Amino acid sequence: MKITYNAPVVLTFTAICTIVLVVSDIMHGTLIRDFFLCQPNMDLADPVTYLRIFSHAAGHKDWAHLIGNFSFILLLGPILEEKYGSKRLVLMMIVAAGITGLLNTFLFPSGLLGASGIVFMFIILGSFTNFKTGEIPLTFILVILLFLTKEVVAAFQQDSISQFAHIMGGICGSIFGFRNANVKS
Repeated sequence: MKITYNAPVVLTFTAICTIVLVVSDIMHGTLIRDFFLCQPNMDLADPVTYLRIFSHAAGHKDWAHLIGNFSFILLLGPILEEKYGSKRLVLMMIVAAGITGLLNTFLFPSGLLGASGIVFMFIILGSFTNFKTGEIPLTFILVILLFLTKEVVAAFQQDSISQFAHIMGGICGSIFGFRNANVKS
């Protein structure tokens, strides 16, 4: 038996995020603050602003944050990459990161950091793996109900978690799931 690079998008994204956190730790957090934190009221004249709208998904606060996100990404990602294909999955990830980054920048007074939007997109997309046209999977309905209930309750707690990014990632996953229902990679 040999070890295979079975999910190139998922494994490469995992490696990039891990390297970003290692280098950021060496630089005492300045790398993440300068290039991977989508900040509110960003200066639209600064070209790095446009990078941060997408790159925030690759930056994580600490190892617990990274491990929490990548436990799901590494579990669900290979299944999704096999179903949708590498190119389509990376496009979905970029779109979800861009939407959450843009909306957070314009709507919220707090920064955005991490791949949680992508995680929730993966969770919702996972419920579409055996979807058929003209049907709505019960798993999708239950995941949405559980997910929305949890996020709405959590939104009223004082924490540093962006429930908005989770919800937007879930919405992106729903749209991509219905739009690509019968896609085979």
